Amino acid sequence: MMERFNVSRWAVGHPALVSFMMACLFLAGGYGFLHLGRAEDPAFTLKNMIVSAQWPGASAQQMQRQVAEPLEQGLRDVEAIDILSTYCVPAACVTQVFLKDDERKERVPGIWQKIRNKLSDLGSSLPSGVALAANDDYADVYGYVFALTGGENAELIKTSEYLKKIFQTVHGVGKVQISGEIPQQITVDIDPQQSAAKSISLEQVARSLRSRSGLASGGSVDFTTVVPLSVSRALDGVRSVENTPITGHSGTVRIRDIAQVSRDYADPAPSLIRYGGKPAVVIAVAMADGADGLTLGKALQKAAASAELPAGMTLTQVEDQSSVIREAVNTFLIKFVVALSVVLLVAFVSLGWKAGIIVACSVPLTLSGVSLYMGMEHIGLDRISLGALILSLGLLVDDAIISIEAMVVQLELGRSREEAASFAWSHTAFPMLTGTVLTVISFLPVGLAQSTTGEYAGEIFWVSGAALLFSWIVAVVFIPFLGVHLLPEPKKHRSVSYEHGVTTLLRLILGTSLRYKKTVAGGTVLLLVLACGGFLFVDQQFFPQSDRPEVIVDVAMPPGTALGETNKAVRILEKRLTGSPALRHMEAHIGDGAPRFYLPYAPATPSAAHATLLLVAQDLTAREDLIHQIEGLSLPVGVHLHVQRLSLGPTADFPVQYRIVGPDPETLRSLAQEVDAILRDTEGAVSVQADWGNRTPSLTLDADAEKLAYFETDRVSVAAQLQAAISGDVAGDIPDGHHHIPVLVRASRAVRSDPGVWGNLPIVTGAAVVPLSQLGTLRVTNDFPILWQRNGELCMTIQSGVATGVQPATVVERATPAIEALRKKLPAGYRLETGGDVELSSTADNAIFAFLPLTGGLMLLVLMIQLQSFSRSLLVLFSAPLGLIGMVSGLLMTGAPFGFVALLGLIALAGMIMRNTILLVDQIQFNHSNSVSLHDAIIDATLTRARPVCLTAVAAVLAFIPLSFNVFWGPMAIVMIGGLVGGTVLTLIAVPAFYAVLFDRNVPVQDVSAHV
Repeated sequence: MMERFNVSRWAVGHPALVSFMMACLFLAGGYGFLHLGRAEDPAFTLKNMIVSAQWPGASAQQMQRQVAEPLEQGLRDVEAIDILSTYCVPAACVTQVFLKDDERKERVPGIWQKIRNKLSDLGSSLPSGVALAANDDYADVYGYVFALTGGENAELIKTSEYLKKIFQTVHGVGKVQISGEIPQQITVDIDPQQSAAKSISLEQVARSLRSRSGLASGGSVDFTTVVPLSVSRALDGVRSVENTPITGHSGTVRIRDIAQVSRDYADPAPSLIRYGGKPAVVIAVAMADGADGLTLGKALQKAAASAELPAGMTLTQVEDQSSVIREAVNTFLIKFVVALSVVLLVAFVSLGWKAGIIVACSVPLTLSGVSLYMGMEHIGLDRISLGALILSLGLLVDDAIISIEAMVVQLELGRSREEAASFAWSHTAFPMLTGTVLTVISFLPVGLAQSTTGEYAGEIFWVSGAALLFSWIVAVVFIPFLGVHLLPEPKKHRSVSYEHGVTTLLRLILGTSLRYKKTVAGGTVLLLVLACGGFLFVDQQFFPQSDRPEVIVDVAMPPGTALGETNKAVRILEKRLTGSPALRHMEAHIGDGAPRFYLPYAPATPSAAHATLLLVAQDLTAREDLIHQIEGLSLPVGVHLHVQRLSLGPTADFPVQYRIVGPDPETLRSLAQEVDAILRDTEGAVSVQADWGNRTPSLTLDADAEKLAYFETDRVSVAAQLQAAISGDVAGDIPDGHHHIPVLVRASRAVRSDPGVWGNLPIVTGAAVVPLSQLGTLRVTNDFPILWQRNGELCMTIQSGVATGVQPATVVERATPAIEALRKKLPAGYRLETGGDVELSSTADNAIFAFLPLTGGLMLLVLMIQLQSFSRSLLVLFSAPLGLIGMVSGLLMTGAPFGFVALLGLIALAGMIMRNTILLVDQIQFNHSNSVSLHDAIIDATLTRARPVCLTAVAAVLAFIPLSFNVFWGPMAIVMIGGLVGGTVLTLIAVPAFYAVLFDRNVPVQDVSAHV
């Protein structure tokens, strides 16, 4: 079939049509490229949900036993759930639901709905008063963040809502989120003793206010028109609350007679935000799916500049994703120009300037086809797709060089242009296609890996695969067509000669290699073994650190710390960092995490004992200076900092983690202290901390059951009145624009803040109003302020960051001997697990390795179709590891780590080496079938393939050199450079020796000098 219909000959025979196709491809591809969506990172599904439970009055232990445990047991019925991680604090618990990493993204929304349905079913089985809520809205990336300062919080919120409406009209905007609102409330602070003297309880006050807080409809009257009837005198402000009458035993009084009424912000606030040390509100904008981040960034800046702000207010853009996207696109264009220049240079020097122009034309032609494919598949320009295109620049010229080189050789043999063009199809097209398909298949595990990391990096397979397949089409259709019109006149009846300096030397080397074929084969195997051993000395990493200027500082106070104390610690940090020349922006989020301004960044869960400082440095050098400055700060006792750079991919919040799981909290704490000591003694581990903290005081009322019965009351009634007096009881709300301000009834501050007077609190019972001391005794206990459990078992996590320049895997490796010694002496029922980046990396690698058998099987099938020989197919398949020798050498010499991105380079490297090997093996078979001795067939085939193999290797290596300085793609480029250099040499020397060993054990020793 290949002979009956020759595509290359057809292309040469239809010049007008092919020219028209090329022009259309250029124009359509260029238009498509300019209109591709642009984003910083590809989207990936965040497979976690937050389920929160509120139970006022419960201790952390009660929340853990009576809420968290039954909740986790019920959720376990949802089969897709992998991990349930729960922490409990007084009156609340939060369960982080993590789905299995291999769960398909299409099923995730349905699973979230199943969990919500399950929560509805579980609500009736939980204690009365428990409120459940679920939140899975974590996938949006708010890459455009603005800070509004210069006013009271209420005014800032009002202005930010005005800005939100403006931003929502901008094309390409998805969601707009406002953070930093401090709720307002009207408080009714009652003196319990004074109200008791008038025989009025807090509950009576709340009931009276509640009856006046809502709208009251009196129905409607149907005259000629419908006339509604309503009842007026609803609460409308502080004065109406003060004037609300209440009837007690001694008569009617107004609330102002027994309470202080005021309107103010909630105290304590749920969270606080400051920008540059000033109170702020943050407006964060997320880009719509498929939108152009560059265009959106400009439009938002224009909208922000045109907004009319009140006097004194300032709007500052803290995060601008468009600048990151612009840098990534510009980097690609620079790398594209460099790679194209390299290809031109290599082709000019080796093939002549006309052949060089033809090869160079293959690059934009191929990329035009790829851009059309990306547009149809809704793949935008982002970190991964741009990296795949840059990676492809080193691969897609291979077929073009092989095709044009075959034509040049045929022209040197005296063939006509048309015959040379048809040779490109009949003799090289199918081996090239087989090699191309092998390279595409090598990326298959990344494209099909059912994991978050696989989803993040999956575009590598689709974009690179499309580029390689388009490059083959270009090589067999357009390159022969261009060759016929641009290559020089064919030579008349000359035979091609390889006998110049380089080929003479190669012939000598090949002759020696075949003479000592077993020694060469054995030496190659030995080098592979040494490379595998050397790989143990290469630093391991998951994803590299970002080249963005942000620094994230997590401030962890002891669990249970009040928001005010956390705020004081943050103010100390702000004061010491203000004025630093390395700092451009400083944004503090106290009690909550920063918006997800960057996809791999995971915001912290809300906690009064936690704060996040988002620092933006002037540049990367300033970022490191800033980190050094923070690490040198002296801080108050109990304040723990976790300083982290952003990661260029999915990662853990703490890169080094150890989990201790077991039944007893005290034993867990004892073991955790040992792990803590191990990490503190491990070189490279910094910011070591545990997630539980120490026991803290708590108050318990030991109620006297007999006295409760005597005074005709119960525990629930007493607890409700204590709750109302100390924390407050919401007695309706008052409309204020489109906001509603709650009315809170509670005891005066002097009573709330002094447990010593709580014994005198009047408690209304069925018999009389009695002081609290008559019903029970207050005592102080020590409890853990926070309890963590994982999959239903108590779990304490010890975690740490890593020092600059140190990989998490290195820290884990250094700590392993001591950790293993501790693991051996763990009590029965306890276990020690390794988490963090090491665990995530293992999960991601396993998802890829799961597809290796399928990949190997498909490769073998393709090879069998091409070579029709099981032994030759295995030879090609087992040539893939030859790149390891140069790869390990390159990584060790440069000190670059081997991580997930480098693994992608190794996969591509294996595909390129197998492509070269299959072309060589196919040529050997062709020569040997034409009655040439196996010895001569091997040498002649190697010499024939040496030039295209070396040209493609040199072009790829030089094209990857600029990429080797990139933070994200650098390790992959080094893998490709080192692997291609070593792999190309071994393909031309070791593979012929292996072929001779496998297929002719009696290859005669020829007189090499006879051929020289």
